[in-house]
Amino acid sequence: MSLVLEKRETPSRALTFVVPVAAIVLALLIGAGVIAIGGANPWAALQEMFLGAFGTSYALTETLVKTIPLIFCGLAVGLAFKAQLWNIGAEGQLYMGAFAAGGLALAFPDGQSWWLIPLMFVAGFLAGGLWGLIPGLLKALLNVNEIITSLLLNYVAILWVQYFIYGPWKDPKGYGFPYTAVFGEGAWLPTFGDTRIHLGLVFALVVALLIFFLLRSTKMGYEIRVIGENPQAARYAGMNIARTIIVVFFISGGLAGLAGMGEVSGVIHRLQPVISTGFGYTAIIIAWLSKLNPLVTVIVSFLFGGLLVGGYSLRALGLSEAIVYIIQGLILFLLLGGEILVRYRLHWQRRRA
Repeated sequence: MSLVLEKRETPSRALTFVVPVAAIVLALLIGAGVIAIGGANPWAALQEMFLGAFGTSYALTETLVKTIPLIFCGLAVGLAFKAQLWNIGAEGQLYMGAFAAGGLALAFPDGQSWWLIPLMFVAGFLAGGLWGLIPGLLKALLNVNEIITSLLLNYVAILWVQYFIYGPWKDPKGYGFPYTAVFGEGAWLPTFGDTRIHLGLVFALVVALLIFFLLRSTKMGYEIRVIGENPQAARYAGMNIARTIIVVFFISGGLAGLAGMGEVSGVIHRLQPVISTGFGYTAIIIAWLSKLNPLVTVIVSFLFGGLLVGGYSLRALGLSEAIVYIIQGLILFLLLGGEILVRYRLHWQRRRA
């Protein structure tokens, strides 16, 4: 007898819901083991993370601040994944959006918010979209693997932005630190009350609704879904696959660019070497956990925002917040492994003589 994988005629609906939950639970259990190896009480550490993310009003607002770029990036990669296009470049597209928006803010230090902020949004979207077009065009016209190109372009984008921060845009009054000058207040996104939650949260929720509508109620959304589910059927139906690839990559990159604009305009108020703490990579996990549903992406982004914020509280126990990234990696690993069980079933087969 041998154990073999047999493809299901239709993916298991029950496992579709069970696998993401099991992946999270198992990742937390393994993470607890890592915490125990570090010499801390796992239960106390997990409790500290939860309270650090949701236990106070301040913690909750900080979680929402982290949620904003995660929503934008989650929507960005989720839209591409829906068409079976693997955009791993949201991190670089985020940086390019921050670069374009920040460049405008520095060019117009006395600009008024009523025209400067909308212009920064457009610039952030266009910069991220154009950066996303590079792997999109290579995929559509030359069939170059978009995973490699989009991933490698992350490093190009980050180094490009850092060149300007360390060079031409470095603040001459910054005592040698690698920062640009602080933006004029006209380039700051409005915040809610005394919190750091900025207007980008509203825009992120609106964009999530628009992407949901795009996928469910438009011709383009229908083509994206068909191409993702059955490219041969899409080609037989006469759909322009190359055009769809280019458009999807542009929109995907643009959404990630909005995340970068939101960070520099709503939180940092300047350009600095580290703008993102891996939002573009975390978005890959968020997209898979949300099953590429834009509305569920909002909820999962909130939970991962809490995971990031809660990780900072581990310092009080003498632990590193790097444990959070270990848990994130475990979730993705277990989620991808569990997807095999969704699409295939295990059964014993008698070996032939």
